Amino acid sequence: MAEEVPSINIEEWKPRTLVGNLVKSGKISSIKDLFDRNLPITEPEIVDVLLPKLKYEVIDIKVVQKQTDAGEISRYKVLVIMGNMDGYVSIGTGKAKQLRVAIQKAIRDAKMNIIPVRRGCGSWQCTCGEPHSLPFKVIGKAGSVEIELLPAPKGTGLVVGSVLKTLLTYAGIKDAWSTTKGETRTTENFVRAGYNALYNTYRFVTLQDWARKR
Repeated sequence: MAEEVPSINIEEWKPRTLVGNLVKSGKISSIKDLFDRNLPITEPEIVDVLLPKLKYEVIDIKVVQKQTDAGEISRYKVLVIMGNMDGYVSIGTGKAKQLRVAIQKAIRDAKMNIIPVRRGCGSWQCTCGEPHSLPFKVIGKAGSVEIELLPAPKGTGLVVGSVLKTLLTYAGIKDAWSTTKGETRTTENFVRAGYNALYNTYRFVTLQDWARKR
């Protein structure tokens, strides 16, 4: 179930990096401007300022154990998907003894991993020109899992696995097909492979980018 990402008090935020200072001073006013300048997200508060309407969903919770001198320590490991459902998506993980703290860490990690997703109408069966699907085929890998995302005509829906459907929904993609290889039952690798595929939508320059004014 989607939940709103908790917001911060901007007035109380004290940036610790150059990019953070540029954002708080207003010299960078949008997340698109940040990526156009090829600047890294160095503080999670940057995302709070530039993308205030983010939502997240907990996808996987499991208990992991660590062997120490004092014995075994059990902790929760949480995987979340985050996005604004309009071209920006992220995933994050967090570990802690308390589930609530683990979720907070996963949200913080996801904010640092926000990526833009290029959308389009890349299916030869559809010529609507609206950004409802992918502009072309993309492939993502993580561990043994390999995912191939394919553009689909408008109205097809997301013909993909349930976890991948959540990821694409948060990215703002409404129609897509997919093929998968490997151990897809490993939820984290499955999600990471899909995330890497979406990251690859901006891997090269398209004809539309050539026409941009500089």
